[in-house]
Amino acid sequence: MRKRARETADQGQAGAARRSLLLSPAALGELLAALLRRGYTVIAPTVRDGAICYEPVNGVEELPAGYTMELEAGSCRLKRRGDEALFGYVVGAKSLKNYLHPPERRVFAAERDNGLFRILPEQTERPRFAFLGVRPCDLAAAAIQDRVFLKDRYQDGEYRARREAAFVVAVHCTEPAATCFCASMGTGPRAKDGFDIALTEIVEPGRHLFVAEAGTAAGAELLAELNASEAPEELCRAAEEALERAASSMKRRLDGDGLRELLYERFEDPHWDDVARRCLCCANCTMVCPTCFCVTVEDTSDVTGRRAERWQRWDSCFTQNFSYIHGGSVRLSPKSRYRQWLTHKLAAWVDQFGTPGCVGCGRCISWCPVGIDITQEVAALREAARTRA
Repeated sequence: MRKRARETADQGQAGAARRSLLLSPAALGELLAALLRRGYTVIAPTVRDGAICYEPVNGVEELPAGYTMELEAGSCRLKRRGDEALFGYVVGAKSLKNYLHPPERRVFAAERDNGLFRILPEQTERPRFAFLGVRPCDLAAAAIQDRVFLKDRYQDGEYRARREAAFVVAVHCTEPAATCFCASMGTGPRAKDGFDIALTEIVEPGRHLFVAEAGTAAGAELLAELNASEAPEELCRAAEEALERAASSMKRRLDGDGLRELLYERFEDPHWDDVARRCLCCANCTMVCPTCFCVTVEDTSDVTGRRAERWQRWDSCFTQNFSYIHGGSVRLSPKSRYRQWLTHKLAAWVDQFGTPGCVGCGRCISWCPVGIDITQEVAALREAARTRA
């Protein structure tokens, strides 16, 4: 992590860093402007193409004031709220993954000229992102990708550079979607760490405020620049109560007790055939998942044969070519691909990286065209294990 922003503050700073401070919507605009002055590209939620998307913004007026998204299995609909909340929405299709581990990037280019072959150096300057409005589940997902890309034997230099340069403003969740189940995964609705600044939005008749806390020295420095005052105790209590209501209101949950063992034991369960009859192998679930990290490498050349490029692009275990080895693809059926995805996500991931690969964001449920629900599939496998024991 970026040392200035990610290292734990010393004892004297830590108390100040965790103070609850008061921000108005106007002060939030000043915060965004301060990030732009520091040279960051600010990535934040904004209404675009009939949805709330995570895109570059240049001002607080571009935030989705008064909008939310209504999510269900296989369904997403933009709708107006009854207030002007700036973060009264739920997670969209994009996450930090889209910017820290982008969908495609050129690895290198090569050219041939007068019989000479040379590798062209890649541009070393990388974007500096400030993420505004990051949900706790996405912070947890970024921590999982840190484990994959930074803490194994081989590290991803591109990911490291983007991650270390990032500034994160998180927003605690006070209104989960119908597809959210982060409370059962221990990843929300409160952001525990991994942020520079965390906000809780309070929108009530007659007042619209934010309770802010700094998680790093860099976050505390920026809040000090805004001259933020202490948040009153009554407002802090209101923020805590909103988070408690959010956790208790989640309609879905995923029971992780003994799940790793269950998935390994039910490898040949007939329920996989039931899922296969519905699954389109479209790979939407892996594309929107904030922790899925698989890629492929493609080489291209121009028509003259003098220039070639190598690109890294996202791939998915739902595509037939993903498991292609000498002699053909290992996983030809939708059954085998869905089983691979779910078993890796919730079982083999634990063996590899020490945690499940799911943070309970619910994206795979919402953006599945046929509405396959990971929580329901796990529950069905548990029920099958009980009835067939």
